[in-house]
Amino acid sequence: MAYLRKEKEIVEVDFSLDKVWEAIPKVIVDIEWTLEEIDDAKHQVKARTKAGLMSYGSVFSIDAVAVSESTTRINVSAETPVTTVTAIVDFGRTRERIDLFLASLVKQLITEKEKAEKAD
Repeated sequence: MAYLRKEKEIVEVDFSLDKVWEAIPKVIVDIEWTLEEIDDAKHQVKARTKAGLMSYGSVFSIDAVAVSESTTRINVSAETPVTTVTAIVDFGRTRERIDLFLASLVKQLITEKEKAEKAD
């Protein structure tokens, strides 16, 4: 029997929408996920993670929304197919993937900010 395990995280970061939107595709490439769809007008991305030996890949939906000029809200949701066999092995993997994405995004944004400050 198979079902979808769903996880969601909403965070706000102190970076402009433009900077966050520019960083998201770079992060997806850096963590070796597949960028499936990107909608620049709506600031939405769909990405897929790699499957493991005993686990399925996750499908991610990432939305970025400006809260103010210097703050962006990022909605990350993920769905992972799970079977009775993979449920134990895969438990918590979807949450780890969300955490990996968000940590990598923040690292990318901070690195870009530091580069910009050094250039000034």
